[in-house]
Amino acid sequence: MTAEQEFDFIRDSLDHCVKCTICETACPVAAVTPLFPGPKYVGPQAERFRGAGQSVDASLDYCSSCGICTLACPQGVHVAEINSRARAVMKQQHGMPLRDQLIARPPLQGKLGTPVAPVANFVLSNRLARLVAEKTLGIHRNAPVPKFAGRTFRSWARRQPAPASAGTRRVAYFHGCSTNYFEPGLGRKAVAVLAHNGCQVVLPRQGCCGLPLQSNGIFDAARGYVRRLVAGLAPYAKQGYTIVATSTSCGLMLKREAREILGVEDDDLRAVSSQTYDICEFLAGLAEAGELQTDFRPVPLTVTYHAPCQQQGHNIGKPALDLLALVPQLKVIELDRTCCGIAGTYGLKREKYDIAMQVGSGLFGDIRAARPDLAVCDSETCRWQITHGTGRTSVHPVEILHRAYGLG
Repeated sequence: MTAEQEFDFIRDSLDHCVKCTICETACPVAAVTPLFPGPKYVGPQAERFRGAGQSVDASLDYCSSCGICTLACPQGVHVAEINSRARAVMKQQHGMPLRDQLIARPPLQGKLGTPVAPVANFVLSNRLARLVAEKTLGIHRNAPVPKFAGRTFRSWARRQPAPASAGTRRVAYFHGCSTNYFEPGLGRKAVAVLAHNGCQVVLPRQGCCGLPLQSNGIFDAARGYVRRLVAGLAPYAKQGYTIVATSTSCGLMLKREAREILGVEDDDLRAVSSQTYDICEFLAGLAEAGELQTDFRPVPLTVTYHAPCQQQGHNIGKPALDLLALVPQLKVIELDRTCCGIAGTYGLKREKYDIAMQVGSGLFGDIRAARPDLAVCDSETCRWQITHGTGRTSVHPVEILHRAYGLG
């Protein structure tokens, strides 16, 4: 199926909508605010009136793009994808706020903030500075923003010898922007866990996947980002490397969203998409084949686990739970909540922060009630939101595996 055909297929899926309102019931945003009338109303229902490309209702901008409506739809209507495209048209018609342009470009943030990390982090934690940012840019004063690490993951990796491995599995690690600029420790642990399981890990040239731009309706720039990323990954995919991602949202962008929403389609993207796996999906596959190293040490902790919306969008189940179940003495509490509310950059915005916090309130309450040692979640922005909403440190599942392997 070509990109144009896939575009038509997604829009035509609205004709399968039977107005059952299951997507309305599942929507976490519509449940907490009247500002968003629900995915059916702004999606399949409104799309029928957009023949000339007009977005008829500004409430569309309150969709968080969590994707839960698409997952819930029993008729296979691509509700979230329809909404995302319509929002991009609306933004083109009404203009793009400077705030959205800035927060949708993590490489720009990283390149500016990393060299002056102590100063940047002080400003980000200063109440007066945050108030000014809210008044001038529209970034909420209390929104969870990550701290710059000061040293990127790639700068660390350049100084390391290639991990010794007798294995034959070849892995190209797609670390993404958050690991590079904000969580380099996760990258180091992911490489160590992969190497421990017989993987020869390489770090291709890479940049942003374009998802923040896509989520903010800046499609042309998002297409440029994803094409540049794919150009760096495709040579490895075509040589048989498995592309492994530690960000569920960035991995999903390569797997299908770049095609389905942005309409990007070429041989390079097809090669990359077919070879891309979430890291827990990849490791769970090794376990299922009896090839995962299981020399785990006891980890006597209680942790909660939240599967973020983008992880659910992979349609791979919850492989992190299968992996964590292998760790001796680790007590895992699975949380049955759909969304933490942050939705990438959605919860950073002044007019949406309170909505995001209300959406996540049930999850936050469950975590506080469980009183875990750590909260575990696959998505970086969700981890930051969970820590913000609960005061509990939140980590990627790979960090637990790294500890259980005794890798440092």
